[in-house]
Amino acid sequence: MKLINIGFGNMVSADRLVAIVSPESAPIKRIIQEAKDRGMLIDATYGRRTRAVIFTDSDHIILSAVQPETVSNRLNNKEVVDEPLTDDSKE
Repeated sequence: MKLINIGFGNMVSADRLVAIVSPESAPIKRIIQEAKDRGMLIDATYGRRTRAVIFTDSDHIILSAVQPETVSNRLNNKEVVDEPLTDDSKE
């Protein structure tokens, strides 16, 4: 599983991403409010300004304080963290 850093040590599975958008438009603000009402919003901004809104295939909405371009570059440049699999051969 590939994980992408979305800021402040928070990681998101690269396989689960659907879209990364800017939060300025009214429709995105409505989507954020609806997700909050449904309990599907994850705020990973640590109180800072929201700069990217990440949509996942599980209908969760994740708020990040990192620019959408930065998250995209981290995804495209393979700047991801591989989660180590359990290796039974070390016994």
